[in-house]
Amino acid sequence: MDVQKKQVVIVGGGITGLSAAYYMQKEAREKGLPLQVKLVEASNRLGGKIQTVHRDGFVIERGPDSFLIRKKSVGILAEDLGIADGLVRNATGQAYVLVNNMLHPIPGGSVMGIPTEISPFLKTGLFSWAGKMRAAGDFILPRSGIEGDQSLGAFFRRRFGAEIVENLIEPLLSGVYAGDIDHMSLQSTFPQFYEVEKKHRSLILGMKKTTPKQVPQKDGHGAKKEGVFHSFRGGLETLVEAIEKQLEPGSVLKGLRVDAIHRSDHQTIVDLSDGQKLTADAIILATGHEVASSLFAPFGLLQGLKEIQTTSVATVALAFPASAIVQDKEGTGFLVSRSSDYSITACTWVHRKWPSTTPDGKVLLRAFVGRVGDEAIVDLPDADIEKIVLNDLGKILKIDGKPDFTVITRWKEDRPQYRVGHKERIAQAKEELKREFPHVLLAGASYEGVGLPDCVDQGKEAVREVLEELFAEKGNS
Repeated sequence: MDVQKKQVVIVGGGITGLSAAYYMQKEAREKGLPLQVKLVEASNRLGGKIQTVHRDGFVIERGPDSFLIRKKSVGILAEDLGIADGLVRNATGQAYVLVNNMLHPIPGGSVMGIPTEISPFLKTGLFSWAGKMRAAGDFILPRSGIEGDQSLGAFFRRRFGAEIVENLIEPLLSGVYAGDIDHMSLQSTFPQFYEVEKKHRSLILGMKKTTPKQVPQKDGHGAKKEGVFHSFRGGLETLVEAIEKQLEPGSVLKGLRVDAIHRSDHQTIVDLSDGQKLTADAIILATGHEVASSLFAPFGLLQGLKEIQTTSVATVALAFPASAIVQDKEGTGFLVSRSSDYSITACTWVHRKWPSTTPDGKVLLRAFVGRVGDEAIVDLPDADIEKIVLNDLGKILKIDGKPDFTVITRWKEDRPQYRVGHKERIAQAKEELKREFPHVLLAGASYEGVGLPDCVDQGKEAVREVLEELFAEKGNS
């Protein structure tokens, strides 16, 4: 007699939902589980923020351009998909911070802005001597004694003073979230620093003891540091395409919005925008928090998620002939101090950091605009954004002529802000669902990490939880 298949619906086709669908189907095949998976995506494409443009021999990322190698999950996913041979490491080189209209090298031995080597910090022009002396206070300051969450800004200013925070730590740490360091949650973004202070008291001494030493990689010119990021030779969308190819035929529904989720006996019903109703034994809600809170508003649930703010950013990729750009700095790009009078927040010299993205004789720059409190620029017409960015870059580089082409991508109200108390908000939301809709799980960038590996990890954890719940008697976990 045929066993009734369990129905799992995954809502959202970004990397979290894709990872969940892939591993759910993989587990079902390998363990012979009676399981059917449906992945529902509102747009007509999968991948979410992962979007790669191929133009005139360039490989241009509209969204994320890489992932940290030390976070293993994406590399494992690439192995599972059989595409790991397409992975490439970033080329290493000097990175800079723009302060007082000058590009200052990020001091050697800096770990997320925290010095682990004293000499480079003493020599740098990034800080005044007063700022350097204040930062040295970290050696003698006691532990804070603060229990619970606090802002990154408050934490680091107490340890190092304002100057090092504003000229180095803030540009490095806030960039990934496009956030305000004085509101960003320490516990939800960089909890390791809290643990280092708790264990070692001094962050400088603690990071020096706990940071793994870089293994030099030999090349024809001697030893150099090994890149810590991975991408794919053909761009990150390689990953999306590989997952989609391996999902079971008929299991992906594109261009359909989930209009409502409601209960019926021991199952949950998912109403789609075309009138379809999917019956689910489990749901993985891999959307942004705004969608989740709106779907459960009729039940008075997840309304605390509305406290998660978002910000808008734009990426501006500019392709030039190599002869059009004169760079007197060797390196891979720069960050911009918030105190600087620039609209751009960072710029990657993509042709140097990812050489495989750029044809010979060409240069590719990728600038970023928009952050908390400075989002209006994202709404400007393309021509205005390009003009502003070129004007900013022209103060730093010598640019002769216009770009061959420009690719501008807006991410409106897209970057979730992990503000103080974020962990508690997410825990409360998950507890509400566990109580009222126990078969619905939250996963994705709004909750427990915005990086690609964090999202893959959340997708895999949701799969583990669903299978444990649906097939506990089979001993699957």
